[in-house]
Amino acid sequence: MAQALIDAARRWRAAGRPAVVVAVLRTRGSVPREAGTRMLVAADEVLGSIGGGHLELAAIADARALLARGGAPFEQHIALGPTLGQCCGGTLDLRFTLLAGDDPAAWPLPAPRFTVQLYGAGHVGRAIVRLLAGIHCRVQWIDERESEFPTEPLPPHIERICVEPVQAEVALAPPGAFFLVLTHSHDLDMALTQAILRRGDFGWFGLIGSGTKRARFEHRLSERGFADSLIERIVCPIGLPGIAGKEPEVIAVSVVAQLLQASH
Repeated sequence: MAQALIDAARRWRAAGRPAVVVAVLRTRGSVPREAGTRMLVAADEVLGSIGGGHLELAAIADARALLARGGAPFEQHIALGPTLGQCCGGTLDLRFTLLAGDDPAAWPLPAPRFTVQLYGAGHVGRAIVRLLAGIHCRVQWIDERESEFPTEPLPPHIERICVEPVQAEVALAPPGAFFLVLTHSHDLDMALTQAILRRGDFGWFGLIGSGTKRARFEHRLSERGFADSLIERIVCPIGLPGIAGKEPEVIAVSVVAQLLQASH
């Protein structure tokens, strides 16, 4: 992730470790990574990626050549087809800079792909969070049971919130936030669902459960006066169609893919 690379670059720079920053400045057409992507190259280590393949191997070699000789930053224009024989067909400009002359604190962070309030720290919730740990997003992971959260530290973009009642957190989410409800209690699921629907400004709302659970919830929500247009926006069951399996890890892959699809 971008923040992890920035943190590593700051540590290397503070320690005086020689390295080169390879940054994608501009792109046109089909390319492996977007403008703003960076890679950190030392003599014996590489952090980050500008897309892999021949492009990355050539960039690492050029970065290590700059590291060996020293010198001023330089830019390189690359046409992926004619220059490297890659079939992407686009073009990009790379900039090579010695880390000693570049301040990682000034590197801009891309906007998070999405902000999600994830309710439930059970098996599925934990599996989903493990995948979200490697994705540039913002996660508020909420449960009333402190004992359900893992003891190991979480990445900075994942905030663990132990609070009761949990449904009070719904009002604190930003407009357009995603909501994912995976709690241990159908009654709590219903309380959260009502709080989310009352807001009405959610970007996406997924509720774990079967088609039968959805039908029951639809009936109860309709009885309580919620508009059909809001109820129809509930995604239940969750996960992309066609991915079979009830193991937490399989569900997590399917749901995280659904979150990425919704954010796009």
